[in-house]
Amino acid sequence: MCILADIIDELIRKRGFASRIFRNREVLHPDYIPDTLPHRENEIRRLAEHLLVSAQGMRPSNVLIYGLTGTGKTVVVKYVVSKLKEKASSLNKRLDYAYVNTRKLDTTYRVIASIAQSIGLRVPHTGLAISEVYRRYINALDSWGGLHIIVLDEVDYYVKREGDDLIYKLVRANEELSKAKIVLIGITNDVNFVENLDPRVRSSMGEIEMVFPPYNAEQLFTILKQRAELAFNQGVIEDGVISYCSALAAREHGDARRALDLLRVSGEIAEREGAERVTIEHVKKATLEIEEGRIYQSVVTLPLHQKLVLKKIVELVEAKESTTTGEVYTAYSNIMRNLKYEPLSLRRISEIISQLDMMGLIISEVVNRGKYGITRIIKIRKDMLPVIKDALKDVEA
Repeated sequence: MCILADIIDELIRKRGFASRIFRNREVLHPDYIPDTLPHRENEIRRLAEHLLVSAQGMRPSNVLIYGLTGTGKTVVVKYVVSKLKEKASSLNKRLDYAYVNTRKLDTTYRVIASIAQSIGLRVPHTGLAISEVYRRYINALDSWGGLHIIVLDEVDYYVKREGDDLIYKLVRANEELSKAKIVLIGITNDVNFVENLDPRVRSSMGEIEMVFPPYNAEQLFTILKQRAELAFNQGVIEDGVISYCSALAAREHGDARRALDLLRVSGEIAEREGAERVTIEHVKKATLEIEEGRIYQSVVTLPLHQKLVLKKIVELVEAKESTTTGEVYTAYSNIMRNLKYEPLSLRRISEIISQLDMMGLIISEVVNRGKYGITRIIKIRKDMLPVIKDALKDVEA
């Protein structure tokens, strides 16, 4: 503790509390909602036109919004529903909304609890059946008597993990309500999302559909320039930095979130180094830092079996540079038996290996070994190994 206090005192002496780089770094975080959203005027207008009746207390159709990561889906939805909530209040109508990132809330209990808490209902962290939390929410909603907009972000991720039972309940909830109403807004990266839903859910969930196109480099430049003027002190951004960040993000399907992260982390690196200005070199360092963070978060949020499989792959690859599905399955099965658990089937482990490959955590290639048959060779990039091992350090295997 004393050492930490010394470090903090030293940093304050060197930098002070005021940043020479940032004026307001919060502007570069994805949760920030700006006063204007460049290049999303059409999407804002269309969503607002559809949801406008909610400000008058009437229920619009449910909406499903598609688009790749960083195309402005979340910020547009938050922007529109928050403005509608203000308008409804001025008209003495009861309107509120729940925003739930279903990737971050890893159970159905936590999702429905978050929805319930958005109208002021207190729900214990654990201890109730999901059906009881849902019943309390419906009763509280009817007592409140307004229109509740439920925004389910990354809803495809939730459905793949938990199924669509809760979605079915929510789209049918208006049949149980007498004084209140619910409208759902689903946000997804998966254009085929509805194909995997129960037909009863499919017809109700996507009554209105919207698609957000990716940003191009020019549009990203406009967005970054607008945010940079609010986020940074005047004159600290070197010429070319915003264009460079925009070009890098445009290469990755026009991801505005990626562009904002690059600019923010570049500034943070410049600040840590005591630099006077943010340079392209800082952006290059930020690219590496963000990549490592993405890998780490991808690994630590994996379910247990995926973590165990990945840990065994790491151990085998470290020993001899590559491994096979059969070797991974044998190592995984042994550790599961040691832990007194029933191992998953070889087919399921093969699917997990394919998922890890799609996530970019491993590299797998199917090869024909002649009389020895077809097998899959598995490797891990050497520069990723330290990050993956660090993310798996608490996994006992």
